[in-house]
Amino acid sequence: MLIPPALCNGDRIAIVSPASKIDAALIDAAASQLRAEGFEPVVMPHAKGECGSFSGTSAERLADLEQAINDPAIRAILCSRGGYGAVHLLEELDRIPAAKFNKWLIGFSDITALHALWNRKGVASLHAAMTKHIGRGSSGFECYDAEIGALRGIPPHLDFPSHPYNRTGCATGPLVGGNMAVFGALVGTPFNPVTPGAILFMEDIAEPIYKVERILWQLRLAGVFDSIAGVVVGQFTDYRPSADHANMADMISSFLAPYSFPVAFDFPAGHVEANFPLLMSATATLDVSATTPSRLFYPSSVLIPQ
Repeated sequence: MLIPPALCNGDRIAIVSPASKIDAALIDAAASQLRAEGFEPVVMPHAKGECGSFSGTSAERLADLEQAINDPAIRAILCSRGGYGAVHLLEELDRIPAAKFNKWLIGFSDITALHALWNRKGVASLHAAMTKHIGRGSSGFECYDAEIGALRGIPPHLDFPSHPYNRTGCATGPLVGGNMAVFGALVGTPFNPVTPGAILFMEDIAEPIYKVERILWQLRLAGVFDSIAGVVVGQFTDYRPSADHANMADMISSFLAPYSFPVAFDFPAGHVEANFPLLMSATATLDVSATTPSRLFYPSSVLIPQ
């Protein structure tokens, strides 16, 4: 798996809107902050557009991403937001040669579809905050500093508190997944990112407990849990308790009980302010202990080239 080169001052970061439309002020604020960090933001032609709920037609959104991927002067691609719509672009983007993808893709939520595409092309990507949070310029905030640090070549290691539902153990493998509703829908397609030996990260927003359980059953019936090395459960937000489960962690823990791989709950990533960055598709190690904080880190062999 290729790790894109680290960014330096003056490097160009394209800002694209591959899915839902966005308030243009959020793009402007993020561009200003990236400029303050020493990068050169390039707002793509349709990033501030509007076509129904999308930022543009499929052709317009595709054109922006194709241009950003094909331009060798663009060193990273920051998605302005998620929403819905990135999946529309996968088939056409897949026609671009894999060598063109050796640059950072940044985003989360619906951008999970594009992380799956980068995975298919053999290139790591950055599951991290987008324009809304970058534009705040929260220097000194751990997640923000870790995201900028990752772009500059510092892998984002994290120790996070233990959880009563954790299952102890240590696993090493490519880190895959993201938003459950998105990657779950890619299982059984050429863009399925979940492969044997992987560590699966999952998060979601506004999905009822039963719908998340339905996705888990889909993964189970597809054989996913028979072959993965571990699970990292991120933040599940904006849902209500059900008649069967008091909370999402209770349901997920019960569902995963028959398996033996390590499981770490409450990782600080997802639709939350403390959205810690993750190197998707890169080799990671998950170390879950009963008495000490859990650790998610990248082995010394996974170094971001300078």
